[in-house]
Amino acid sequence: MGVETRPLSTLHERSSYDVADFPVPTGREEEWRFTPLRRLRDLHKGAEADGKVVVDVDAAPEVKVETVGRTDERVGKAYVPADRVSAQAYASFAQATLITVAKEVVATSPTVVTLRGEGGVAYGHTTIVLEPFAQATVVLDHIGTATYADNVEFVVGDGASLSVFSLQNWADDAVHLSHQHARLGRDAKFTSFTVSLGGEVVRIAPSVAYDAPGGDAELYGVYFVDKDQHIEHRLLVDHTTPNCRSRVDYRGALQDEGAHTVWIGDVIIRAEAEGTDTYELNRNLVLTDGTRVDSVPNLEILTGEVAGAGHASASGRLDDQHLFYLQARGIPHDLARRMVVRGFLGQLVEKIDLPDLREQVRTAIDKELDR
Repeated sequence: MGVETRPLSTLHERSSYDVADFPVPTGREEEWRFTPLRRLRDLHKGAEADGKVVVDVDAAPEVKVETVGRTDERVGKAYVPADRVSAQAYASFAQATLITVAKEVVATSPTVVTLRGEGGVAYGHTTIVLEPFAQATVVLDHIGTATYADNVEFVVGDGASLSVFSLQNWADDAVHLSHQHARLGRDAKFTSFTVSLGGEVVRIAPSVAYDAPGGDAELYGVYFVDKDQHIEHRLLVDHTTPNCRSRVDYRGALQDEGAHTVWIGDVIIRAEAEGTDTYELNRNLVLTDGTRVDSVPNLEILTGEVAGAGHASASGRLDDQHLFYLQARGIPHDLARRMVVRGFLGQLVEKIDLPDLREQVRTAIDKELDR
């Protein structure tokens, strides 16, 4: 399979299943200029798989789970890789995890997919299919240590609704590069929540494309970046059909020397996508000196007939006035600092509608602050 024939945006100029269609990145390319290539352990150069990531699935009773080969016709149809590492992951995985929710089925509990790294280099692929009018919640929990690249496909059928929680709970030495792509049918609803806390280098690329009018996508993210940690989110929402909606809201906190976060938010409204309603937001809270924030929102609008389109980005230090207000009322400095950070991130954490998971994320944020 070669380069995709559909006209591509100036923001994303190439899409292909073939690794050879992507030169080895040097770091000067727009899509790689913020990523520390020297710390990727040659994932961008086609590192040989010599490790293992074990996939365990605790599925809702109504959900079908299969382990299939790479020749299965249901795998790899919703997403075409957009960079060399993604194409390498597609070319290198041996087996894929396929999760299917049948037409009009409503899953009664979340399906939890645990991906446990056991060291070395590994590649993976996951496909999640919701047939028309189905409803489900999926949790992707990444733990252990690995040098891992994968692609995740979400196929959301007409009138279906899918909520996905992607947790980066890796050990401190893990490297993870992932593309997570959703294709939405007519009147489909997709909600994504990415929580990135662990790992040495983590680069997650969520993307959304619409196959018919009425699609609705909401993408949220929370991250906390510590000493010498690199966490990167590169989002793409590609409005290709009329009357679709998207909302993006990512928030993060950084502390300690060498902490680096990157957020790239690309929204494309194509000429045929009249009536699009979109907005994206990224906010970062800097807690100490020695950190770095790169936040780049992009809008490419190819039609003048839009319902709404906007973006915003803000990065700043902890507000001394907020701390003073709390300390003046007898609250110690460390507790006041914790309260401000929890309030800043908590506006998104509260959107997690799974109580146990919401409490898990709160606890993990507290542990980060304890460092």
